[in-house]
Amino acid sequence: MVTITAMKIGLFSATLFVLLIVFVFFGYHLGRRQRRRRAGAQGDNDNGGGSHVGGTVFTLIGLLLGFTLSAAATGFQQRQVLIAQEANAIGTAYLRLDLLPKPDQAPLRSLFREYLQARLDTYKAAVGSPAAHTAYLRSLKLQAALWQQGTTAALTTNNTAIISLTASALNATFDITTTRLVAARTHPPLVLFILLFGVALMAALLVGYGMASSPRISWLQTILFAAALSITLFTIIDMEYPRLGFVRVDLADRVLMDTLQGMRQ
Repeated sequence: MVTITAMKIGLFSATLFVLLIVFVFFGYHLGRRQRRRRAGAQGDNDNGGGSHVGGTVFTLIGLLLGFTLSAAATGFQQRQVLIAQEANAIGTAYLRLDLLPKPDQAPLRSLFREYLQARLDTYKAAVGSPAAHTAYLRSLKLQAALWQQGTTAALTTNNTAIISLTASALNATFDITTTRLVAARTHPPLVLFILLFGVALMAALLVGYGMASSPRISWLQTILFAAALSITLFTIIDMEYPRLGFVRVDLADRVLMDTLQGMRQ
């Protein structure tokens, strides 16, 4: 499994920026050479076929960028919503402890605080790090302890409504962790990014080829073109991994921190 880091995202974008400029430069000189050959042979009789090819490639990359950017933005928003849902689920389960016998409430409240802290530690640690894995395993152990002690306390009441409410609240609390884990690991397939990378280079080649009618290459247009594509791809990847770069979901964790603070009061 390849671990994505902020450095790798930046390196990918910088590499793409440089390669785009190189391909524009190569396309320009390729176009100039073909124009000289045509001019020497039978005059410049460009039938416009290149413009059709260029239009197709630019349309394709526009669709790919629009699709991946929309998917990344949707995924980013979904992760924020899931954090709020987890905070609500934990808060509801914590409040329902009031339904259990008094002697069982204090130990369960303490377990809930430990559990929520473990959840926060899981996401505070670097993505894919041993610390994140350790915190996640700790949260699973606390889940088991909460379920065992919570259901046992509910059963002692012999009240079907309390048993049902307690079990459903604990289930909702635990189920959201799996949902968040799947959401965090769900990203567009690698082949899509490879396709974007390849089509972007093709577009750069065609941009340079289209500049061949000018005696000198336009570096301003070249740099702006390369910057626009590389920054857009950087933003897409940044939103797909919102705990690494500039677009971050950490602010949404404040909801869980506030919930933990409320438990400690």
